[in-house]
Amino acid sequence: MAQVQLRNIVKKYGALEVVHGIDLDIAHNEFVVLVGPSGCGKSTTLRMIAGLEEISGGEISIGDNVVNDLPPRDRNISMVFQNYALYPHMTVRENLGFSLKIAKKSDAEIDKAVDEAAEILSLTEYLDRKPGALSGGQRQRVAMGRAIVRHPDVFLFDEPLSNLDAKLRAQMRVEIKKLHQKIKTTIVYVTHDQVEAMTLADRIVIMRDGHIEQQGTPLEVFELPANTFVATFVGSPPMNLVPATVLGGDRLDLGSDITLPLPPAFAGKVTKDQKVILGFRADNLMPDGYALPMEGASATVELEVALSEPLGTETLLFTRLAGVEIQTKMLNPRPVKDGERLTFKLDLTRCHLFDANTQQSLR
Repeated sequence: MAQVQLRNIVKKYGALEVVHGIDLDIAHNEFVVLVGPSGCGKSTTLRMIAGLEEISGGEISIGDNVVNDLPPRDRNISMVFQNYALYPHMTVRENLGFSLKIAKKSDAEIDKAVDEAAEILSLTEYLDRKPGALSGGQRQRVAMGRAIVRHPDVFLFDEPLSNLDAKLRAQMRVEIKKLHQKIKTTIVYVTHDQVEAMTLADRIVIMRDGHIEQQGTPLEVFELPANTFVATFVGSPPMNLVPATVLGGDRLDLGSDITLPLPPAFAGKVTKDQKVILGFRADNLMPDGYALPMEGASATVELEVALSEPLGTETLLFTRLAGVEIQTKMLNPRPVKDGERLTFKLDLTRCHLFDANTQQSLR
């Protein structure tokens, strides 16, 4: 079983601590994505699992073995980097089989493993080419194939798509998802791109400043963010956040003479005069007549559109609510003039409240 366990993992560079005692359990065959902004500790954590960085404290286990003191070659992991790390003077076949050759496998074993990996990744017709004759996406598939041939317990991916253009990234996301379905092994994947995280992961681990902020399925972290950081990091456009004060009579005062009903999910969870942050996504506040169906409690508010961004079947509208810049969506859109005032409907059943001091969800 290729489960991975991290227990109270700490990483220090001298006096500077960059990973602060994190705990994480990754199940056998699970696809887990570590995501967060630059400098959050995600790549450092991956490199500690790989053995490329020494841990400063805690314990890492792969399967039933504690691997703290094992070198990378003895951990039975394979790592795919963002820069491919291919040998330019070797053919694709030679690149794929190189690690097996070093391990003194027989020619027959090498050929069999290379042919299997090439078949999985649709590289058979490129086996006699050198990396310089391949596209970026093909080179990344070769890098993945080189990892596959070793039949590792765990695959580690360190931002493998960051050097590709948007179209190729979308294609490679599909390739990586198919790969996981075919080879059914444990994958730990690092990215700063929340779209990659949402589309690839069985479970997302969101990191900030060396801490784990939240983990869960893509839908869980999108629908139930633990705090304002997760709320704005996951989802595109990011969640709108508007400061508010709880009034008597189950209403919120947003300032600028705007009040709204308290979202029903938070009845009894807040107190009068409490400072909160109202959160809602762009498709929870939409122009009346151009909105998703809303079941349950809703509210209306009239706002002036500052800018519109047509996207085909929908248009992003940029406006202000109680002086705060927000983004909303218009479905089946019509042209909207800058400065035009529209009546918007807010789906109160989809709203969030966060404590203004702690930034934590009040749900």
